[in-house]
Amino acid sequence: MFTLLIYLLNKIRIFDIAKFTSMAKKKNITKDEIISKYMDYVLTHNEEPKSVYLFSKEHNFDEQLFYNHFSSFKTIEGAVFEAFHSNTLNLLMNSEDFNSYDAKSKLLSYYYTLFENFNANRSYVVYVLQHKKDMLKKVKSLNHLKEHFKLFIESLEIEKLDLKQERLEKIQDRAITESAWLQLVLTLKFWLEDTSPSFEKTDIFIEKSVNTSFDLINIAPVKSVIDLGKFLYKEVVRK
Repeated sequence: MFTLLIYLLNKIRIFDIAKFTSMAKKKNITKDEIISKYMDYVLTHNEEPKSVYLFSKEHNFDEQLFYNHFSSFKTIEGAVFEAFHSNTLNLLMNSEDFNSYDAKSKLLSYYYTLFENFNANRSYVVYVLQHKKDMLKKVKSLNHLKEHFKLFIESLEIEKLDLKQERLEKIQDRAITESAWLQLVLTLKFWLEDTSPSFEKTDIFIEKSVNTSFDLINIAPVKSVIDLGKFLYKEVVRK
């Protein structure tokens, strides 16, 4: 009788614990929470989780909640760099002065703020961009950042030549966005290899490279040459 009672008590205890565990599962989890937990897991274990099921179980939420935001761990990596970009723009937009800046000042502010985000998460960024040997996987991790960065460059409305031809203007627009992206990639590479205190050399590199890029696309001298050419054609050639 006593043995039976102990057995029943144990069964009840086990049932209650299981019920408590089930009830304690999170009913919802945000995209940012999944990203944060994923980054922490990667840095703690030096590898990505074995499966979505195990990852969800470890953090006490249903697997389906993961798929509400991401299709796989690979998509999380792209979302992390997209989040760095979004956080950067949110911080800048909250500044009263940012909207009054010219294109170059806006781009400099963006760079400095973005790389502050990188500094705060350097271990993860280094893991993704240096730990992986497959270059294609590295590029895929930056695809979302690339798309949103190009949209940001377009929003700056950098002064361009009025070429009067849609096809040529599209080529010009693409050249500006692609060269801006290449500049960001080169800056990221410089930052990864920077060993200076507080990565101060990266700040110098940002300032010099952005200033140089705007000097190179400065169309004022080109406009002057075109105006001179028009004048000479009108006054000399036609006569």
